[in-house]
Amino acid sequence: MQNDNHSTAQPEKDVARLTEEVREAIAHGGDIENAIRNLTLKAMHSNGLDIESLKQIATAVMKGVQEGAQQKMTHAAEQSHAAQSQITQAVVGLDTAFAQLAGASKLALEEAASKAKQFSDSELTKAQADLKDLESVFLDTLKHTATAAQGLIAETLRDMLSHAQHNGTAVGMQLKDTLAVFAHQMASTGRAQFEAGVKLTQTTADLLYKISTGVLSGITSQTNRDDK
Repeated sequence: MQNDNHSTAQPEKDVARLTEEVREAIAHGGDIENAIRNLTLKAMHSNGLDIESLKQIATAVMKGVQEGAQQKMTHAAEQSHAAQSQITQAVVGLDTAFAQLAGASKLALEEAASKAKQFSDSELTKAQADLKDLESVFLDTLKHTATAAQGLIAETLRDMLSHAQHNGTAVGMQLKDTLAVFAHQMASTGRAQFEAGVKLTQTTADLLYKISTGVLSGITSQTNRDDK
């Protein structure tokens, strides 16, 4: 899912900025889940959709979450419960953003099919391979952050990881539908291949931007809210 407008490796300043924005979101409180989701989607739109970029985005988000929660706990012991809740919301927000990336890719394919257009076989193959790794990127980032953290933060992240591994993730649920659409589209491409007027990655990135800015809200994902 590489975005042609950006290199695979994220500029350090972009990664640092994302971490800072997430840290500030934790500090300010409010709707953490939605804030983290939007920050993640905007980073995806701006910095590329290839798997290495997505790993860096997820790592930057979780670093900001960890630093923000630690800062809040340090300042006041009574903030520990609030920080724990915000960690949970932030992880759900990241999961939702990844699910909406998968959903946007599905929507891009469906829109192309409705207009009798198809993306190139090579682009579909690359995007499909990256999408298959998407849930692993989310779970691995959560695991690595939990390993690096300490105390209540580590405990909270380990609990969330265990829950995700046993009960599934929003991105995993969405991927089932998305990959089925990819398989169908790739079969069609094999029969009658021609280039669409726009790139799949650019179409997907544009949809992500619309989701994050509230222009498009049709892509939904399941987040197991009752189990938070």
